[in-house]
Amino acid sequence: MSESSAEAVAGVASAAVAASATAAAGGWRRTTGIAGAALGVLAAGAAAGVAIERMTVGRGIRRKALLALDSPGPYGTLRGTPGKAYADDGTELYYEVDEVEPPAALAGRRRRLFGRKAPAPVTVVFSHGYCLNQDSWHFQRAALRGVVRTVHWDQRSHGRSGRGVAQVQDDVPLTIDQLGRDLKAVLDAAVPDGPIVLVGHSMGGMTVMALAAHYPELIRERVVATAFVGTSSGRLGEVNFGLPVAGVNAVRRVLPGVLRALGQQAELVERGRRATADLFAGVVKRYSFASRDVDPAVARFAERMIEGTPIDVVAEFYPAFTDHDKTEALARFTDMPVLVLAGIGDLVTPSEHSEAIADLLPGAELVLVPDAGHLVMLEHPEVVTDRLADLLTRAGAVPAGATVGGYGSTSSTARRG
Repeated sequence: MSESSAEAVAGVASAAVAASATAAAGGWRRTTGIAGAALGVLAAGAAAGVAIERMTVGRGIRRKALLALDSPGPYGTLRGTPGKAYADDGTELYYEVDEVEPPAALAGRRRRLFGRKAPAPVTVVFSHGYCLNQDSWHFQRAALRGVVRTVHWDQRSHGRSGRGVAQVQDDVPLTIDQLGRDLKAVLDAAVPDGPIVLVGHSMGGMTVMALAAHYPELIRERVVATAFVGTSSGRLGEVNFGLPVAGVNAVRRVLPGVLRALGQQAELVERGRRATADLFAGVVKRYSFASRDVDPAVARFAERMIEGTPIDVVAEFYPAFTDHDKTEALARFTDMPVLVLAGIGDLVTPSEHSEAIADLLPGAELVLVPDAGHLVMLEHPEVVTDRLADLLTRAGAVPAGATVGGYGSTSSTARRG
């Protein structure tokens, strides 16, 4: 979810910690006090909505609703053949492969995606964003499942992958370059040969850019198409997250130190996150989605993924985004079909960042989705899946694409940039 997840997690956690850490050291109280003051600006809008909801919906009803939304359902339940890769520092990286199924079993769905001919033997590799995991691609995975070979992996310290060894044992700062090397390790293990289509959302798109920066020969020889979804090639330090100037400047001044402090009190903070779940849900929804009619089950699904990211991981990853600049690496993608897609209402990586990427890749298809926020692939899944199917068509995998249906719905339409 890129940088907003850090603000959301830290803002909610700091509010809870301020209430529960009265016995903690004075320095810790001062730190969380600053955090609450600065990050409270960020959470104010969400908190107001939550307060209104609390006046009209009883706690028991809300609790029952959450239990119903948390009950076993379709989101995040798709599983493939598991595998493990190992990064250059020894970090265990978890991935799953969905293989192509017999044509007879998928004839109708394949026609809906690509027309009558079967796609070429490409492997589509999905990289997820910050504070998410591979399940964030649920709808696209459901649509492509068995039709083309796909690989879904969890970035280090996220999902089912192991904690970053270099970060835990040697206190090495996390960088986007490291994530690019991690992706190379996954490709070596899961896709040792054959053509590849790379798909990255938010931090995952940055990971793809880092891969290109470090392994240009791989991009040149094996990557046949790329999709950048809600991501940025740099200048993330200028994003205001929909805040007034004074508010965003306050957040930027204190947030790195606040996150470090919160990461050092991980157990206490995790209790605080649970205690302020309603407020946390409001912040997550504001920075994940733009439309008012998001399926509550989808919103809760996104919330659970973000809740599952420990605060020390949030703190560990956050500084890497300010340093991220892979503008030059985009040149590696000029000779292939590229999709650049973003939600117009994205407050995390604003659509202007996607437009900047498309400006540097004149042959790219730019798709801006109205009424969509940062998690556009969950909010308007059929638009994203349709454009991915078209990208595979443009890559030569199939002769003609078709509109995808049946894997999500939306009241809006995508606008070609």
